[in-house]
Amino acid sequence: MLNPHVYLDTVMVLGSVGGTFDGNEKWAFAIGTILASVLWFYTIAFGAAKLAPWLGTPKVQRVIDAIVGTIMLFIAYSVFNTLLIIPTNL
Repeated sequence: MLNPHVYLDTVMVLGSVGGTFDGNEKWAFAIGTILASVLWFYTIAFGAAKLAPWLGTPKVQRVIDAIVGTIMLFIAYSVFNTLLIIPTNL
């Protein structure tokens, strides 16, 4: 409920991609996306429950934080570089 990304994905995927199908293809697409979503979230929940003792250790949390931080720095660097590109056709 508090994750706006879920709503954006739902509107974009079901609205734009799903709108390209006709008739039974629309139903097949909708059922496929629902089944994929259910499978995905139950897999995440089951995996998190099984891995909770291991993921709760301070060492693993530091590794996860380092990985997430590295990804965020890479994204920030990429965005910054795209802002520095000056169009040559002006």
